[in-house]
Amino acid sequence: MNTKELQSGDKAICKRVIIIGLDGAGNFIKDTPTPHIHRVLQNGAYTYNAQTVFPSISAQCWGSMFHGVDPAKHGLDNTKAFEEKYPDDSPYPSFMKLAKEQWPEGRLAAFCEWRPIIHGIIEESCGFDALSLPDPELAASAVEYIRNHPDLRMMFIHFGEPDYTGHEFGYGAHVPEYLAKITETDRYVGQVLDAIREAGWLEDSLIILTSDHGGGGDHPRGHGSGDPQDMTVFWGCHGPHIQPGTQLTGEISLKDTASIVAYALGLPPCEAWEGKVPANLFTRKE
Repeated sequence: MNTKELQSGDKAICKRVIIIGLDGAGNFIKDTPTPHIHRVLQNGAYTYNAQTVFPSISAQCWGSMFHGVDPAKHGLDNTKAFEEKYPDDSPYPSFMKLAKEQWPEGRLAAFCEWRPIIHGIIEESCGFDALSLPDPELAASAVEYIRNHPDLRMMFIHFGEPDYTGHEFGYGAHVPEYLAKITETDRYVGQVLDAIREAGWLEDSLIILTSDHGGGGDHPRGHGSGDPQDMTVFWGCHGPHIQPGTQLTGEISLKDTASIVAYALGLPPCEAWEGKVPANLFTRKE
């Protein structure tokens, strides 16, 4: 542990943060068997009523999760995420950039089925280990990575198939193909969670699970609108100083994720971020 780690340790409540995102799953994990996800959520804090950002489109939403502000400020859309690098001098840095600035030698990783996240949403200067594969192979690779990198500080794992299935068959609790894909993705999440347990990280890590958007609002096979089916997502976490069984109340935004990650790791948050740490999330008081 270097000097900076020792200096920040007084404020940190965990050793690492692992975020698992299910693209396009909205809050529909409540409508289909997802035992692995719910085992974590019910032993931590969660809500089925978190709100994403408008427009409810992947780059805008994941961008707001990483950078803590609305799309009008971070400026990301799907085209830019595909074709451009996120500007390193942006006044809205990602939480990964804050971690890299605090711990230049710290190990960061992003394993994402949807490549634009690692190409254009996270700053290139973060120097993170990156991988993009289909969901089954991505899960297996994430498991091996966790097993082989005990020095991991932060990791984002993104599964994309729920969104693709929603576009093909439709989104919502009435679409069996869509629900079956969310259940299948839960098994991949379970593989990752098993690896975290086997590594002995479960009690000293903050594990966050969420989605970027739902679907089926204005169009049965689309998303992007302000309809509640598009805008409402699940959000939950497990880790130190979180009371098991906490149901988060009040307004919870996907943008809050950046502030929560910074708080958990003892990082000074970006003053320009719009997200916040929910009042009843952590039992530790400053």
